[in-house]
Amino acid sequence: MSSESCARAFDLSGARALFTGVAEGNLALHVGDDPNKVRARREVLERELGVPLVFVEQVHSADVAIVRSERDVHAMRERAHVADALVTDRSDVALAIMVADCVPVLLADEQRGVIAAAHAGRRGLLGGVLGASVEAMVGLGARPANIRALIGPSVCGRCYEVPEPMFRESVEIQPALASRTSWNTPALDLPAGAVAALRDAGLAAEGIEVLERCTLESEELFSYRRDPRTGRFAGVITRSPRAV
Repeated sequence: MSSESCARAFDLSGARALFTGVAEGNLALHVGDDPNKVRARREVLERELGVPLVFVEQVHSADVAIVRSERDVHAMRERAHVADALVTDRSDVALAIMVADCVPVLLADEQRGVIAAAHAGRRGLLGGVLGASVEAMVGLGARPANIRALIGPSVCGRCYEVPEPMFRESVEIQPALASRTSWNTPALDLPAGAVAALRDAGLAAEGIEVLERCTLESEELFSYRRDPRTGRFAGVITRSPRAV
């Protein structure tokens, strides 16, 4: 792990993975922020990485956008695809997903040169977005046993309070989500659910790292639960040697 001027950066099987925060500003265009300021912040991040950033229009789905060609890069920069994960085997692009309590998951298979970024909230986790992301990586030649995953900051199981019916419905589908808040009410542990989903998809336990930072507890990160008018921070991954 190393500290970079733009964000906290990590080496992930030869790929560069990073998470921005409040210091880097809101990176989402859909939260009422000045679009020109948002684009300027994205450009700062792009200059730091040395490659273009690709985002998606996130809708809490299990849909995956695959970046196969330079044409795909240009098309997605012109108009974001509706999806909740991005996968590529290209080294001339950075994949970005935005969160403010949901789980950002970054994945890489160094041997095959395939990377992915996924947005996994409660609905996405239950809908299979992480399994779909791994499946798309396999379609580009990756092997699940070789994939490493970095699970970024999100609301933790001590803070993510949910109604009892939602708790029961969620845990019935993914038992690993079961948790209690620090005040002893029903809660969901999204990072634990993400780990379980990745293990179900074939990743080795030792290949999964969880950054135990809670967005609700840390004012260095955006949190929708703390303030619904908040911005979004990004999880980003690239294979570009210029970004190492």
